[in-house]
Amino acid sequence: MIPRLNERTHTPHDPLAEALGRLISPNEGLTEYTVVAHWPGLDYFAPDDEQRTWTSVEWAEHLEDPYLEHPFAVSPDGDRRPILHIDVRLHPDDRELTGPEWAEIAHRLARAAGIEIPGKEDGCRWIAVQAQSGRIDVIANLIHLDGAGHAPPADILRRLADEARRIEQDLHLIPIRSGPAARPAIRTAPTASAQLASVLTQLADEQVGPLATVRGLVEHTAHRIARQPGAVGTETAHRLELIARRLHAIQQDLDSAAAHLVQPRVAAVPPAARRTAHRSP
Repeated sequence: MIPRLNERTHTPHDPLAEALGRLISPNEGLTEYTVVAHWPGLDYFAPDDEQRTWTSVEWAEHLEDPYLEHPFAVSPDGDRRPILHIDVRLHPDDRELTGPEWAEIAHRLARAAGIEIPGKEDGCRWIAVQAQSGRIDVIANLIHLDGAGHAPPADILRRLADEARRIEQDLHLIPIRSGPAARPAIRTAPTASAQLASVLTQLADEQVGPLATVRGLVEHTAHRIARQPGAVGTETAHRLELIARRLHAIQQDLDSAAAHLVQPRVAAVPPAARRTAHRSP
């Protein structure tokens, strides 16, 4: 079991999308089989079982609310980014865990990270997402309900690693051998350019991208109209084919723009100084 501490962010949207392995959606409901654990105060915050039908967007908004209510809150360590994200991966050969086992892991990690204090229900909002095989993500907002900022323990990495070893023993999981791979690490968040490039790539995707869907519908309509009798249908079909070609060109332009965003920038090299010959008087 390898815990990783991700770089803190301002919003929970990207961490939640990473935990799910897909973009968050206003239409996708996340059940208790996906959100396997959460902060204890949620039971009083929402009516019985209501939170079990929230969409991924609603879960993100729920985690973000304290930041929107207290936008100038600063944690004791001086960091204005309130979203903490921890992900833990099991050994590839580990057995399948049950929902209660994942929930136990989530609560133990939350306590080790200092975001859940037993008996305190007005602390940090957090949820645990188990959407990918052998992985669980804990996402928390470090702003308390009263606007006070919360700082994780200075030795949070050691605490997570120690708790991971205890969980392995208690649940009879395969231990990770000692070495660099077994040490918890701080993961660097993707740069703004990389995130924007990812958005452009998704838009331009030939298989599941929205532009590919639109282009396919336009081409399909053009083919059906072309089979209609009369010159009007032929002219309309031709116009639709031209629109489809423009959409394809836009996809290619987006792909090029995405590649340009992520390519390493080469610093400009100043031209070499011209050597001047010294003339003898």
